[in-house]
Amino acid sequence: MDDPVLRVQSQLTGRDRRLLGWLYDHGVLTSFQIAHALFPSLDFCQRRLLTLYRLRLVGRFRPQRADGGSYPYHYVLDQLGAEVVAAGRDERPPRRDHARVQRRRWTSSRTLEHRLGVNGFFTDLAGHARTRAGVRLGEWVPEVDCQRAGAFTRAGDPALLRAYQPRVRPDGYGLWVVGGVRVPFFLEYDTGAEPLLVLTRKLVGYREWFIALGRGWPVLFWLHSAARERNLRRLLADTPPVVSVATGARDQATTAGLCPAQAVWAVPGGDGHRQALVDLAQWVLDDRDPADGEVA
Repeated sequence: MDDPVLRVQSQLTGRDRRLLGWLYDHGVLTSFQIAHALFPSLDFCQRRLLTLYRLRLVGRFRPQRADGGSYPYHYVLDQLGAEVVAAGRDERPPRRDHARVQRRRWTSSRTLEHRLGVNGFFTDLAGHARTRAGVRLGEWVPEVDCQRAGAFTRAGDPALLRAYQPRVRPDGYGLWVVGGVRVPFFLEYDTGAEPLLVLTRKLVGYREWFIALGRGWPVLFWLHSAARERNLRRLLADTPPVVSVATGARDQATTAGLCPAQAVWAVPGGDGHRQALVDLAQWVLDDRDPADGEVA
């Protein structure tokens, strides 16, 4: 019997497999995000995406703008793409309606903007690393995996810790590597919808988690505006954070032409000098991480 998964395997590049894995783990990416992270040009990217679409490995949709026109194509996995990823990871095949359910989820999701924002943060890092020797995004872990019991435990940890359920819900975990310097971090992607006190209260949950793990990493607050960042920094100055924190503002970074890898991060209690992501390594209490490979 002809197996479509086997038939398509020989047509996939390593870059294709990375993209399919990202869509499997992170749900949805725009054509611009994919091009920046993985391809030398948007035109090259669009041609390859069209090929993957015709092979029924990816699906796509194009939301309409409220003021007219449309957004760029948004890509999700098609059923065959999900089956290819599951086979490559030696996992059980996904349900037959997996792709349809996921596509419906994102085309009608109220959280689409937030998810694209989170994914854009990490694809910006991947795009920055793509053209720089010795720089890489070593890990990109989605929210759902951060929430699993025993997340980020190590071999030999006691059973009680392996069953530990975090109280916080990071928007993602990343491992940024520059030469021999490694910076593990958690991301809190802010849209401005939550009161700032809610953001600061999350740090108590991170502290409990870090105490249980026996190590601590910077928590990055990526805020939508410089004004909101200033207000958060005032709060953190009044009540010093219980874990390592860095803040950055997306509008300020965009105006300066900078990405999250560059000097956009301020540390509470500091002199206001902006630091690059790699500079936050000084706030890592223990850099022994569960994986040290390229993002799959």
